[in-house]
Amino acid sequence: MGKKRVVQKSEEELLKEREQVEAGVRKEIKLKKGSPKTKEGRVYISSSYNNTLITLTDASGDVLTWASAGSIGFKGTKKATPFAASKVAEAIAFSADKLGIEKVEIFVKGIGSGRESAIRSLANKGLDLLSIKDVTPIPHNGCRPPKARRV
Repeated sequence: MGKKRVVQKSEEELLKEREQVEAGVRKEIKLKKGSPKTKEGRVYISSSYNNTLITLTDASGDVLTWASAGSIGFKGTKKATPFAASKVAEAIAFSADKLGIEKVEIFVKGIGSGRESAIRSLANKGLDLLSIKDVTPIPHNGCRPPKARRV
């Protein structure tokens, strides 16, 4: 194997990458015809080892908007970081503000590292959190173990 090179990014490239992430956060939201502007909604945070998905719904569960770390512009292992999760939460808070949603119930699912940072970011952006509930599925007895190996 040859010598490993560490690629250093210039200031311009770093600024361009940051602008791309910020542009992903400030995405435009279009309201469906006939949908009322609600004050309350639900936020579903699904955090896995590879990505963080956040969905904003109204009180009845109809999806208004969603965002993920990948859709904002993070790639590879950076999608699973708490920083990426907080940026996704900022994007959802921005769209919730545009839709007129002020109070949210939060449902957290999964075991990724972005769970808490997403909740903190939603709280810091001015959303009123009514409740936080963990809905991670837990097996009661699990699946049947494999047969014992005979040698």
